[in-house]
Amino acid sequence: MLYVTRTPLRVSLFGGGTDYPEYFDRHPGAVVGFAIDKYIHLGVIRLTAFQDYNYRLSYSKLEHVKTIDEINHPVVRQVLKHYDVKDRLDINIMSDLPSTGSGLGSSSSFTVGFLNVIHALTRRPSTRIDLAKSAIFVERELLRENVGVQDQLHATFGGINRFDLSKGKFSLSPVQILAHTLLRLDASMVLVHTGIARRATAVVEAQIEATKSKRIDKPLSQLYEQVGKAVGILETGGPSAIEELGDMLNETWHIKRSLSDSVTTTEIDDLFKIIQSAGAYGAKLCGAGGGGFFLTLIAPEKLEGLKQAVAPRAVIPIKVDHGGSQLIYPSHNRDSTFDVFRG
Repeated sequence: MLYVTRTPLRVSLFGGGTDYPEYFDRHPGAVVGFAIDKYIHLGVIRLTAFQDYNYRLSYSKLEHVKTIDEINHPVVRQVLKHYDVKDRLDINIMSDLPSTGSGLGSSSSFTVGFLNVIHALTRRPSTRIDLAKSAIFVERELLRENVGVQDQLHATFGGINRFDLSKGKFSLSPVQILAHTLLRLDASMVLVHTGIARRATAVVEAQIEATKSKRIDKPLSQLYEQVGKAVGILETGGPSAIEELGDMLNETWHIKRSLSDSVTTTEIDDLFKIIQSAGAYGAKLCGAGGGGFFLTLIAPEKLEGLKQAVAPRAVIPIKVDHGGSQLIYPSHNRDSTFDVFRG
């Protein structure tokens, strides 16, 4: 039996940094953002009895091993051990965008997608919140990663959502965006690559230490306040909604730069100025900072000028994904308790 999942990457609009328990265990946290139409794809099959290995993994590396403990991929290894998976497996991982250092939550998207497969493979009843909480548990508890909780939530649910966070509890409020506003948003969004790929570990470690010591409570509270304002703009959907969101992205970027010395570099600051000079409504670096992509809002008629201004860096149009993590195949296996719970 072949199992295939497709899990979206995500863009955080506002509130990033307040989604760490180190903050929202002390103060209310909230984020608003959305999944995008760029995906992590996973295909998994059970192996027959004829291979001389028990696990084959294909991603940026190729692994052929006999035991789970020999698997190099940390998420795959820990999930298989935690769920006590006995099957011999062939696991293929593909990504629409570079999966390292993008700032688009690719690690969490992979974790969500892989758990989606394992829940199906092991016939484990699972709702979307089960899936998101399982991914948070794997990353924060099993792997001890310095991650927040919004990436797993956006990847699981898809769409444009506000998540409110307080002392381990999450609440979901889908943004009630009108069709004409969504169409304008989809037409105006691009990712501009900085040309820098980085792991966010060092940036996040510095930010978490500053959060624990309460040194950045003020800027984090400012980022929290932006969430409600942004939801109001998206739901009201006036003629200048995208321009207003652009202004807020610029404001967020300036606040975000104050969270840690590792968030930006001279090269990144220069690129931000180029994006602005090309006529963008606004931009901010995705993820923790230090590299990856700028989320940029710009009028469609100015897109070619932006591409020329930032060349040879990649400029990638994106749209909102509304499906979240999905079991693509088998898609109609009604005998599966997974499908009974997930629909």
